[in-house]
Amino acid sequence: MGSECGPGGSQSRAVWCAHSEGWTTLHTNCQQSERPSNQQSCFRVCDWHKELYDWQLGAWNQCVPVSMRSVGVPRPAVCTRGEEGIQTREVGCVHKSDGVPAEDAICEYFEPKPRLEQACLIPCPRNCVVSEFSPWTSCSKSCGMGLQNRLRWVLAPPLFGGSACPNLTEFRTCQLGPCNGDESLYSLRVGPWGPCITSPIRQARETREDRELKPERKAKRDRKARQERQGKRRKNKEKKEVKENKGERVRDRVRMKGRMRDSETRELIKKKRTRNRQNRQGLKFWDLQVGYQTREVTCVHRSGSTSALSHCNQQTLPVTYQACVVPKDCEVTEWSDWSACSKECYDLNGRKGQRTRTRQVKQFPVGGGAECPELEESEPCSPQGEEFPPCIVYNWRTTEWSDCRVDVLLSQQDRRRSNQTGLCGGGVQTREVYCVQAPTETSSNLSSLKSKDASRPVNSDLCLGVSPDTTQLCHIPCPVECEVSSWGAWGPCTFENCQDQSTKKGFKLRKRKIMNEPTGGTGNCPHLTEAIPCEEPSCYEWLLVKLEECVPDNDKACGPGTQNPVVQCVNSEGEYVDRQLCRDAILPMPVLCEVPCPKDCVLSPWTSWSLCSNTCSGKNSEGKQTRSRSILAYNAGDGGGQCPNSSALQEVRSCNDHPCTVYHWQTGAWGQCIEDTSVPSANSSLSRTRAGDGTNEAFCSVGMQTRKVICVRVNVGQVPPKKCPESLRPDTVRPCLLPCKRDCIVTPYSDWTPCPSTCKTGGDVKKKQSRKRIMIQLPANGGQDCPEVLFQEKECDATSVCPGYRWKTHKWRRCQLVPWAIRQDSPGAQETCGPGLQARAVSCKKLDGGPADVAACLKFAGPMPQLTQSCQLPCQDDCQLTAWSKFSSCAADCVGVRTRKRTLVGKSKKREQCRNTQMYPLSETQYCPCNKYNAQPVGNWSDCILPEGGRVEGLMGMKVLGDIKECGQGYRFQATVCYDQDNRLVETSRCNSHGYIEEACIIPCPSDCKLSEWSNWSRCSKSCGSGVKVRSKWLREKPYNGGRPCPKLDHVNQAQVYEVVPCLSDCSQYVWVAEPWSVWKVSNVDLKENCGEGVQTRKVRCMQNTVDGPSDPVEDYLCDPEEMPLGARESKLPCPGDCVLTDWGPWSRCPLPCSVNRTRQRSASPIRQPGEGKQCPSTTEKETCTLNTNCFHYSYNITDWSTCQLRERAVCGVGFKTRMLDCVRSDGKSVDLKFCEELGLEKKWQMNASCVVDCPVNCQLSDWSSWSECSHTCGLA
Repeated sequence: MGSECGPGGSQSRAVWCAHSEGWTTLHTNCQQSERPSNQQSCFRVCDWHKELYDWQLGAWNQCVPVSMRSVGVPRPAVCTRGEEGIQTREVGCVHKSDGVPAEDAICEYFEPKPRLEQACLIPCPRNCVVSEFSPWTSCSKSCGMGLQNRLRWVLAPPLFGGSACPNLTEFRTCQLGPCNGDESLYSLRVGPWGPCITSPIRQARETREDRELKPERKAKRDRKARQERQGKRRKNKEKKEVKENKGERVRDRVRMKGRMRDSETRELIKKKRTRNRQNRQGLKFWDLQVGYQTREVTCVHRSGSTSALSHCNQQTLPVTYQACVVPKDCEVTEWSDWSACSKECYDLNGRKGQRTRTRQVKQFPVGGGAECPELEESEPCSPQGEEFPPCIVYNWRTTEWSDCRVDVLLSQQDRRRSNQTGLCGGGVQTREVYCVQAPTETSSNLSSLKSKDASRPVNSDLCLGVSPDTTQLCHIPCPVECEVSSWGAWGPCTFENCQDQSTKKGFKLRKRKIMNEPTGGTGNCPHLTEAIPCEEPSCYEWLLVKLEECVPDNDKACGPGTQNPVVQCVNSEGEYVDRQLCRDAILPMPVLCEVPCPKDCVLSPWTSWSLCSNTCSGKNSEGKQTRSRSILAYNAGDGGGQCPNSSALQEVRSCNDHPCTVYHWQTGAWGQCIEDTSVPSANSSLSRTRAGDGTNEAFCSVGMQTRKVICVRVNVGQVPPKKCPESLRPDTVRPCLLPCKRDCIVTPYSDWTPCPSTCKTGGDVKKKQSRKRIMIQLPANGGQDCPEVLFQEKECDATSVCPGYRWKTHKWRRCQLVPWAIRQDSPGAQETCGPGLQARAVSCKKLDGGPADVAACLKFAGPMPQLTQSCQLPCQDDCQLTAWSKFSSCAADCVGVRTRKRTLVGKSKKREQCRNTQMYPLSETQYCPCNKYNAQPVGNWSDCILPEGGRVEGLMGMKVLGDIKECGQGYRFQATVCYDQDNRLVETSRCNSHGYIEEACIIPCPSDCKLSEWSNWSRCSKSCGSGVKVRSKWLREKPYNGGRPCPKLDHVNQAQVYEVVPCLSDCSQYVWVAEPWSVWKVSNVDLKENCGEGVQTRKVRCMQNTVDGPSDPVEDYLCDPEEMPLGARESKLPCPGDCVLTDWGPWSRCPLPCSVNRTRQRSASPIRQPGEGKQCPSTTEKETCTLNTNCFHYSYNITDWSTCQLRERAVCGVGFKTRMLDCVRSDGKSVDLKFCEELGLEKKWQMNASCVVDCPVNCQLSDWSSWSECSHTCGLA
């Protein structure tokens, strides 16, 4: 495949034929017409494509109930906490610049495809809640057909598809009585009230006085007039008292004289008058003026024309005037000067201070006048000048990162939760961030981290800018396990030390190699050498390389002869050495042989010795090897050498005759590094970077480590050390580096937090203040431990009670009527009586009775009492009664009756009409009230709210990811309203309720997507060369309640996307093994000569190849069918005197490049020379080299990268991906890499690369903020 990026590339995949049960078989067993394509065009993605392509996320669609998506799933009849739903969105890979869609595979190369659907919750419908209807209004007409209406209001609006609110207004007809005359033709039209104006006489007087008098004289005149009025009222009162009771007047005069003589009494009277005068000062802020307003009343004909009022005389004419309060706008003073800046230092880059200014209210708005403007305003300020010192600077500080934790990333179903030892890979580590005062110039050169005087923590609000991160991803290097090769063959019996051969002690050794270096060095690897004691050891011996051709004795052409051995001197490792070193070794002797004569029996050469049947020899087992040969041609009667019997065609010899007592050295783990006092400590510390995580670790001295080394007999246990070769004994001591001690470092205590307030607003909760210190370095390597107490708390000193305020109301003033000039034309009006308006003073008091500013009550005492009310001055002929007394008390609720009374006053006592108790009842009786109240819930339940303080904090006070659970038991609330016995809404306190009810609820904890465990890896898709192996997971349970979502699923069989990794099958791991040819079965028999045409057969089996050669038989489909040797052959058994050739040798390789002009050949050699008159056939065979038939071209093929693979104990983080190099024949078949290596083809590809698997970091939330203000001032929000 090419290395270019972008479109135009090609992808290949393995396609093989498989049985329905899953095992692979020959391609010929499948329909070739149905074979899927093994190549397709593709877009080759490179790293820089990440800047060009990205996922485009569509908006989430409306939440659809699951019941509507799934057939047969009924919707719940009762909604309790909402209905589960699913919402979808569109996700596609697009080009960033123009939004043109692209293949999803491009974006998936960098980032998994975002989920297309998610769970959602459809809240329960909340129906509209309304109040009860108000009473019906009075009839709109006094006679004839009129209308009445009544109202109700919304307590809770409808939400989430709840039922809409009903009508809030109802109308009905009414008819008080029939109308007389032409009422049906005329009706009264009442106009709106006009503006409120003052009396014309008072207005003229005030205008004149304001024009003539200066402000000082006007104030003086006001005081004088007020004094005159007070004196006049006193005189009138005295006259009245004299007139009514002269005797009482005498007694009053005596009593007053007595008071005048008592100085203390006079002082008390003076103080009371002063206090009353001060109490009345509240009215000056309102300056109420009672005026009047009028409206027009006309008689209108049905046609719309105005007529005389006499036409409407059947109706009661409404009032055309009323007393009112003259509107006055709010008046305020000028702004005060700006206050000093709240910041008392100079800092251009820091927070600015604030300065404020205020203004006071001179006149509060009355009668609907304009409201008051803002009374206080502020602006940022920054003091400048030499007199201001520079501000203290505060900086963010951080503690050390905590240890990297992997366990918090484990999913709920991960089996490693039960055993978290050895977890590695990607993790999360945290630290604490705190604010400190920046060091001054004199201390800036000191290390703030290691200094005992590290800055104390201060309020985090003092630090500017974004605080440093408190969480980051980290990586724990996964330990690399030691991998060793298979055991090699047992070596010869050799001395333990060839330099010292006096002990006569020998061992046979076998070894294996380390395939990759493990973490922590080779000490963590299993033993690499095993030994067997043996007799007659030697360090050097002769190796038989080959036997030369058989040379007949006495220079004859055939007959008995000898084969001379070709030898080489080798050491115990099998390496060629100088021949002189083998001078003491036994030299192999020449071997007897025989060259068959024309009439002799012909035997094939011996086969190679078979594998040894046992690896060692004992009482019940002995190693054996066999070899065999076959008859190629029979002898000619009695004239030639006879063929041996069948037993002579096979030989057996002993092998691996050493006893089954295998020994090896076994090492324990290295012990703790202990300081070596014999080595002087270094003056300066060393530092070494820890592999994998890049952190530096300081070392201060050299120590020693020891370990236990014992001699072990395999399958038995520990034995004396002399049983193992002493020269191979591992070290028991090694030097090591001791890390420096690290003491715990904590900050000084912070200042005590301020007490919450300077006064107690209510309740008996004791306020507390606290302080803390922070661990900025944890102890290590035996350093000083951290203190146990990091947080201290104490109760605040007793605080004073916050001052309270209340409104005080004074007596109502006299009732003011509408001026007589306005009323005199109204029928029945009298000059000195009728409806009016009266005002009163309102002042502000402290709870202890002392005076206070009105602004304090406006702020803290609630709404101000009303300043005016309607009043009625009785006319001379009116009946005058006292106000109703209070009702008498009831013995108990709902038992008995209660009464209240009033009496006639003055002349009304003598008037007959006033003594009519039907019209003017003097007493009222009613049943004692039944205070029965009923609380009813309204609206839906609130969300389930977890209690505060239920969260877990981890090391060093830091909130550790995964420890915080937003689930469990909480409480939910529902609003209530209170009804009285008449079904009217009253305050909720009447029902002894807070206005809500609560009950326990459960927020289900999130459940992650649950998958099955990984299946076993499949067999490699190819038995030769590179293929793929896969494993998969199946969906067991979908996520709910916000659990981790499932990865991308294969929707066909609900299996997890298969994990696919390349695999490389050794082309020689399975080989065909053929047994020797059977004896000839001659079909055209020459009984005399025992020769002619015949058939030979042999067994051919597929066997697994090992280091020692083929071992166990396996299924035939694992071997290459094209390489399968013949199991039968037809040929001619040579007759006596015929030439006998060996079997054909292998074909030579065709020269490259393949061409029909080139040939390949094979050859055979004569074993028996022909008799007289006969010749040997040709000993060579040639054939034309044809491409993809017997001649092939070879090239490398690189596979795609595997998925990112992690170590077994890792969850995420840095992993590795691999790809395989394959040697491919020109016909597309994968072959052994040696074919490409022999051609010297270039290998230019990297086979391994690092990669990253993103860590599943949970969403992190801050603590809940305080509750906001209610969105409504009344009712339900």
